[in-house]
Amino acid sequence: MIGKRIYGYAGDGIPAAGEYGKDDRNGQWFAMCPNDMLANLAHHEVTEHEDGTITVSPSIHVTQPNAGEYHGYLKRGVWSDA
Repeated sequence: MIGKRIYGYAGDGIPAAGEYGKDDRNGQWFAMCPNDMLANLAHHEVTEHEDGTITVSPSIHVTQPNAGEYHGYLKRGVWSDA
């Protein structure tokens, strides 16, 4: 899945699957995984590329009670499953 960078996000609305960006309120990177699970990237290394895409390391692993999990990668704005 090709992700989409969100600019100027201030917590208004819910990002769509695959979208990512930096929260203007606190400067934290976030990503909405392809399965609609929100990932806080505070404990990840985020590399911002010249074209505005990002690469996140290590892999993104989100678990939510009663909702399941997502484990994958976001590299230059492209999502792939682990």
